[in-house]
Amino acid sequence: MADTAPAGTAPAGTAEAPALDCSGLRKEFGPLVAVDDVSFRVPQAGSLAIVGESGSGKTTIARMIVGLERPTRGTVIACGRDRSQPARSAKDRRRRGREVQIVFQDPYTSLDPRQTAEATLDEILRLHHGWPADRRRARIAELTELVGLDARQARALPRALSGGQRQRVAIARALAAEPRILILDESVAALDVSIQAQVLNLLADIRDETRVSFVLISHDLAVVRQLTDDVIVLHRGRVVERGPTPRVLDGPQHPYTKRLRASVPRPGWKPRRGVLLGAGEEAHE
Repeated sequence: MADTAPAGTAPAGTAEAPALDCSGLRKEFGPLVAVDDVSFRVPQAGSLAIVGESGSGKTTIARMIVGLERPTRGTVIACGRDRSQPARSAKDRRRRGREVQIVFQDPYTSLDPRQTAEATLDEILRLHHGWPADRRRARIAELTELVGLDARQARALPRALSGGQRQRVAIARALAAEPRILILDESVAALDVSIQAQVLNLLADIRDETRVSFVLISHDLAVVRQLTDDVIVLHRGRVVERGPTPRVLDGPQHPYTKRLRASVPRPGWKPRRGVLLGAGEEAHE
């Protein structure tokens, strides 16, 4: 059954503008169309998952939201401002950085190996807020406590931290800018299952405490279920299904979504050959 508005749209009758409004996004890399006519909205304090197999266009969309890629066509409106065009000044770039932050997949390469967690956070606080040293120290203590890092871990270099601890530093770094939108690009995919659960619980708590809007890029439907209100399913750069997360995951309509869901291993699962994609399948939105 089709939705009447993109996933994440604010309820009818509410005046609050969405935190993020992407319309008609298209991205071409030479002859390759990576993203084709993708639209969605994320309300204030809302959460949206973008799911699909590798190569479906998920990370390209994330990079367009953050500003690491420029759309070939379409618009990205974040916090009421158009980010489709390059920033016009250093001040504009800093403002964009404060509004939208991203946590990448790999906690082993996303941190400066020469900086402790405290130094990493201090750098962000100086860049985005210009606070004096005593206020920065107080905020660093708040952030490390929020993400569950003790004083010893906060003073350690990345090489002395586990993968889960490094990802907590990366999350704290993103939150230090006090963004209104947080992009999570496969942010727990590289972690062990037990550590994944800890980080997912942390992210759920952060969402409740800060009311930051989440955009979750993932192929893991269990992660999607735990963290998001709405979901869009991407296939070959196009949206084939969208809606509230429980409805899409529990009652998928499109054959691709059904196969994506069926690919999740269950107790007694035995591998079998097959493909996710069927020729001539129509989108369900």
